[in-house]
Amino acid sequence: MTRLFSSAVFREMAKRGRSALFTRLLGQTQIRPSGTDEVTVADAFNSAFQVLKTSGLRDEYIYRAALTQKVLMGKHSLNTACMLNEFRAGTCKADLVILNGTATVYEIKSERDSLDRLANQINNYKKVFAKVYVIASEGHVQKVLQIVPRDVGVLELSRRYRISTMREAADRSRHIDPVAVFESLRSAEAQAVLGELGVTIPDLPNTKLHSAMRELFRQLDPRDVQTSMVKVLKQTRDLAPLIDLVERLPASLHAAALSIPVRRADHERLVQAVETPLRAAMAWA
Repeated sequence: MTRLFSSAVFREMAKRGRSALFTRLLGQTQIRPSGTDEVTVADAFNSAFQVLKTSGLRDEYIYRAALTQKVLMGKHSLNTACMLNEFRAGTCKADLVILNGTATVYEIKSERDSLDRLANQINNYKKVFAKVYVIASEGHVQKVLQIVPRDVGVLELSRRYRISTMREAADRSRHIDPVAVFESLRSAEAQAVLGELGVTIPDLPNTKLHSAMRELFRQLDPRDVQTSMVKVLKQTRDLAPLIDLVERLPASLHAAALSIPVRRADHERLVQAVETPLRAAMAWA
């Protein structure tokens, strides 16, 4: 059932307007949305999501969806905030980052996850992001509180799909590492951050430019780097172009729409696939 929300299904629907994998996976579940012939693929996704979000084996997607619905779109707006997925921070990749007035990272520890790598992940995130949170299952929360420093926030996703704050995160923007931020950015983004701060970019060949910019970042104030990084990334990773797509998809697919890249030319095909009557979709296989 969790594989219904995989990138493979989502991209296949966007590319072909149908997904044989969706049909095969749905056939292997007990999901049968009740209703008339008007029941659609969207209803099947929503029914599966309802089961998954309250089970004891929720995967990362359920947590990502909770943060998307309750934080990104619940407290903020796609017009003013931005969400990054799998954003590199040191030797780790952050599960989810939300940029609004500041940069806040969320490390997901679902029922299926181990906590073995958590300490190392937090150490890497604290070098790049102003605020660090861990969102965990009820069974993990107490152990997480013991592992992470007191300036790291801890959230709990309950079995009722509610997010509770167990501890708020401190704003650590003055303690981030500008060099670590630089290493997380694309070259054009790093140049834009320097431009925002009025730093002249040296005219050097690409083979030498990386090292030169790295040294420029080393000399910058951490708070200035954090502020400029947020401003630049909100421009380069803007989610506003996805607003129309998100509004036309069921809530269960909002997180997928905001985290799985598909071509804009494929948006309409994806919407049509999701609106397909389920009876017709069962013949896709």
